Amino acid sequence: MCGISGIFAPSSLPNKDVLFSETQSMASTLYHRGPDGEGVWVDETSGIGLAHRRLAIIDLSDAGHQPMHSFDQRFVISYNGEVYNANQLRIQLEAAGCQFAGRSDTEVIVNGFSIWGITETVQRLIGMFAIAAWDRKTKELSLIRDRLGIKPLYWTNDEQRFLFGSELKSLRQHTSFIANVNRNAVCSYLRYSYIPAPHSIYRNVYKLEPGKIITINREQRISTSTYWSLESHIRQNNGITNQFSGDTAEALDELKILTNDAVRSRMIADVPVGSFLSGGIDSSLVTALMQANSSNPIKSFSIGFEEADYNEADHAANIARILGTNHQELYITDTEAREIIPNLPDYYDEPFADPSQIPTFLLSKMAQSQVKVVLSGDGGDELFGGYTRYFLTEQINNRINRIPTFLRKILSRGARSLSSKTWDIIFDLAPYGFKLKNPGQKIHRLSSMLLGGGDYIYEGLISHWDNPEQVAIDGEPLLGLVWDRSLINFLPDLRDRMQFVDTLTYLPDDILTKVDRASMAVSLEARIPLLDHRLVEFSWSLPQKLKMGSKDGKWLLRELLYKYIPKEHIDRPKMGFGAPIGSWLRGPLREWASDMLSYNEISRHRILDPEQIQQKLKQHLSGERNWEYLLWDALILQSWCNRWL
Repeated sequence: MCGISGIFAPSSLPNKDVLFSETQSMASTLYHRGPDGEGVWVDETSGIGLAHRRLAIIDLSDAGHQPMHSFDQRFVISYNGEVYNANQLRIQLEAAGCQFAGRSDTEVIVNGFSIWGITETVQRLIGMFAIAAWDRKTKELSLIRDRLGIKPLYWTNDEQRFLFGSELKSLRQHTSFIANVNRNAVCSYLRYSYIPAPHSIYRNVYKLEPGKIITINREQRISTSTYWSLESHIRQNNGITNQFSGDTAEALDELKILTNDAVRSRMIADVPVGSFLSGGIDSSLVTALMQANSSNPIKSFSIGFEEADYNEADHAANIARILGTNHQELYITDTEAREIIPNLPDYYDEPFADPSQIPTFLLSKMAQSQVKVVLSGDGGDELFGGYTRYFLTEQINNRINRIPTFLRKILSRGARSLSSKTWDIIFDLAPYGFKLKNPGQKIHRLSSMLLGGGDYIYEGLISHWDNPEQVAIDGEPLLGLVWDRSLINFLPDLRDRMQFVDTLTYLPDDILTKVDRASMAVSLEARIPLLDHRLVEFSWSLPQKLKMGSKDGKWLLRELLYKYIPKEHIDRPKMGFGAPIGSWLRGPLREWASDMLSYNEISRHRILDPEQIQQKLKQHLSGERNWEYLLWDALILQSWCNRWL
């Protein structure tokens, strides 16, 4: 795992010293991603500079140094990630005449480009990667991002130069960078708590989308190609969700083979490896398979809270005892949370307001003190239908469809007539299986969706600010995949559509962004075995009854996990991984939040409407309404503005 950055300036052709200095300066901002070494390569005759910060994981010798040339000197690459089938590919390349100097996967990739070409090589790779490849023959620069978007890559282009980097701060470091806020992206951020790809917080700065290759030629013309697409994979198989023809036992056997191989291959490293263990289905399965493939107790790590509604540490400790791992846990205090908050704009570079960013960072910091690589259970919810909103959306939609239109209008008005606080009290009295975080806020949102279908309900559940254009000054919403009604024809099943959209949006732009930045901030490599693309493709071959089940989600994953952990230790209501932001804002973070969201402070940047923010803050602090997520969005945005504007 590393950090990459670079410059391509074929029209201006800076001299060698300037090009080297600028490229090195960009890489210096990524020290945390690669504290084990630095490399810079430039060719002033072409105006190209590639830089690399190294986090040494496999082949710790200088043979893994980057940027790296292919055996025939045609390609030069700077690469961030890990390729888990590198040894198998190495054998094929050696048979084709390649000679290798070391054991790094970087050497496999760059030599593959020379033998097979860029597209065919990346289609062969199993792993996570963001790659910059310079072709010395065609004088073209190619940027490549892995299939699911585990590793990040940003780019920008003007008339003089093309810049790229693992994080926005490396682009900002260049003297030509213009930091103009993308106000439309602010709207999207307020709705989702992240900025969806390909957009970024800055105008004319973009995220390379997963599964894509962009190529820049000497005229700085950019062409884009797709080497892997979940949509194409589904379409090419004529409705792949109906393609698996085996029975339950065969599906379980196939899942075990794929998952075990994904976990085992990600345990390979020349440094210590551990696991994130929350006690949930996904992390427990990954940890169980790690322990099954290890002759010694593996190291597992978990985070706990004093607030019972957010604490999974006891469950994690119980799973660790059953599996026999060397388990460690850390309980987070509000003091520790406060200490991290000022650094969040530096960790994430652009506004990012998933509250679990705090425990994820602290978990990474704890793990990094003992290991250099961790395996995480992310991805299971999207692939095997684990999110509560999938069931909730379908249940509400089914009930709504039975109600005449005129009654829906009456119900919508009725839902709005009760305060959010009253709905919270009502749900507190409900059976545990019907518990819902912030029910009042969600019901008020759903009341406006009663006249729409399931897709509208889903949109309501994943939205924070319902009308962000009324809050973001001079901003308009960026309508992306979530709003694409053609998906109904492509995927008629509502649950399929929700999982598809989450896999292409929420997963890379929220979950994977959170894990990458939090782990890389402390120089820890996080590997995601459940997002092995072979496992992703398999999950989409399954009918919903096998993949998701009818009640709790992740049915097939559960069945596999029962082989390692007794059922009674697994089956419990989904808790999720978050932080008690609502109570913190009324308690230890109250003064900080009030200062950050004061009328004068908000007005200073002219990004948000201060009156609407002030209203939400007063309602939350008084206990009248629970606006924790909306306020956290505003607080993180204000913190970012204070740091970067």
